[in-house]
Amino acid sequence: MERLMGGPARTPRSGRPRADGRWAVCLALAFGGVTTLLDWASGGLTVGRADLWALLAVVAFTVLRPPRVTVGGGWLTVRGFARVRRVRTDALTGVWQDGRIATRLLLRDVYGHRVALDMGVLIADPLLWHELDTGARRSLERGTLRHGTETLRLLGRSLDDTATRGILGASGLE
Repeated sequence: MERLMGGPARTPRSGRPRADGRWAVCLALAFGGVTTLLDWASGGLTVGRADLWALLAVVAFTVLRPPRVTVGGGWLTVRGFARVRRVRTDALTGVWQDGRIATRLLLRDVYGHRVALDMGVLIADPLLWHELDTGARRSLERGTLRHGTETLRLLGRSLDDTATRGILGASGLE
C-alpha cells in the first residue's frame, strides 16, 4: 500500500499528540473512577452499574482521543473518532482555513476527498508542514490547486514566525 501511495508513512513525532492522548486517558479514568466511587458511596453500586460506568469511561476516552495524523510522499491521512480520511497533497484543488479560535485547515483533492486538520498539529510538527507544503507546491505546478494559495502562504509565514520565536526564546535572545 505504501508503494502505491507514493512513499513510506511518517507519523509526526512531537510530544503534543502523546500528551493529548494521556490527557484523554486521565479524564476517562477519572470519570469512570469518580462515577463508580459515588455510586458505591450512595449504596447503589451493582455489577451491572459498574459495567455501565466502565463502558461510559471507554466512550469518553474514544471521544476525547485526538486524531492520528500520518503523512507520506504525496498524501496525508487523519484517523479520527469514527473515520479515516485521506487526501492527496500533490493533487489538491483547494485549501481553506476554518474557525477563528479553534482553527482547522480544510484540504480537498481532485478525487473529492476532504480532510480537516487541526492547526496545532502543524505548529507542533515541522515535518508535517514540510510534507504538506511540498505537496501543495506540486499541486500548484500541475495546475490543480485553484483556491487557497494565499492561505498557504500566510500559514507558512505564521508557522515560520512561531518557530523563530520558539528558537529565540529557547536560546534566551528574545
